[in-house]
Amino acid sequence: MDELPIGRRVSYWRNRRKMSQQVFADRLGKSKSWVDKVERGVRRLDKFSVVYEIADVLQLDVQLLLGKDPERRPDSMNCIDQIEVAEIRSALERYDQISAFFYAAAEPPPIAEMRKAALHAWQTWEHGRYGVLARALPKLLRDAQAADTAYAHSDDSREAAHLLGQVYQLASSVLRKLGELDLSWLAADRSIAVSQRAGDQLLAGVATTRVANALRALGRHRAALEVNVNIANRLCPTPGETADDQLSVYGFLLLQGAMAASCIGDSATMRDLLTAAQDAAAGLGGDKNHYWTSFGPTNVLVHRAAAAVELGEGGLAIAIHDGLDPTAFNAMLPERRAHHYLDMARGFAQVGDVERAGEMLLEGDLLAPAEIRCRPIAHEVLSDVLRRTRGTPTAALAELAEQMGVGV
Repeated sequence: MDELPIGRRVSYWRNRRKMSQQVFADRLGKSKSWVDKVERGVRRLDKFSVVYEIADVLQLDVQLLLGKDPERRPDSMNCIDQIEVAEIRSALERYDQISAFFYAAAEPPPIAEMRKAALHAWQTWEHGRYGVLARALPKLLRDAQAADTAYAHSDDSREAAHLLGQVYQLASSVLRKLGELDLSWLAADRSIAVSQRAGDQLLAGVATTRVANALRALGRHRAALEVNVNIANRLCPTPGETADDQLSVYGFLLLQGAMAASCIGDSATMRDLLTAAQDAAAGLGGDKNHYWTSFGPTNVLVHRAAAAVELGEGGLAIAIHDGLDPTAFNAMLPERRAHHYLDMARGFAQVGDVERAGEMLLEGDLLAPAEIRCRPIAHEVLSDVLRRTRGTPTAALAELAEQMGVGV
């Protein structure tokens, strides 16, 4: 690619983005003939403004278009780049009736293979390997969509829909972590529709939390609160019901509702929801992972700390953190623990203890590097810690900042 003329590179990326010359020309405000001449090298691209406009339409780093390596942070292989984002977007946009019609002719992956692929994807997510998951998502989405279409009128139709719903949830979660919020909402919304078709209320309930989390990340906290609480009320176990999976999903919805309430400063609703979640966790009798919720008494405490941070009550969050049972906390999944360390970095920063805030970031980085190195909020926290550190930061923190490309 480096040695190709720029016109050939334009052609390569246009085709990779599945754009015809006419569509590409329309988006540029040029003629199809102009595009054809550029790609054949008949017309030179001698204006940087036009090159940047082409890169923007192709959703591409301009350095790639010029045949150079794009500027990336040293940790970029653990995160996501715009090429991967565009491929995920393309895969999400394929899910409509027209593409489904064309997919029906393709050989679908066997359900057993899809089941294995989805399980592996969940494990990748739970260990905080967001870059690995992001790179696998385009193919996983296409395969799950193809299977859902191909098995629509067979005995495997519900399982195929269930697996597609899971993949959409995974896509939503990782895209939200990495700051691609609109795509996160789109994937979550698709997951709800597919989960309902799968006939699984609990899967749809968990999908609701993905929608709510995307809404919360977009700043729509009240909408996130309402959707979590509404669905939690519908899934509330009746007296005598003790199904662990239902308790887990119900409690998980309550926790996400509590987080949304904390974001709008509604401490009374937040406390009520956390208390109800605590009761559900007590009924569960321990920490479980039904429907990938990681729900249980320990996760309730972790969310109590996170909610306190959102309210600006760093001291309360620290007290909760210091009171966690080390054995129970260490048994939680790496993504959950690293997320908590990031929350606690914010909590310690709130009370002015930037040294311990830095330690929390380092703990999270050791556990699940992508949770710290890839999330925009972590970059903000680290920058704040560096700015407020008196003297020289520790060697470990300075090295992390250098690797993340974070300055004061």
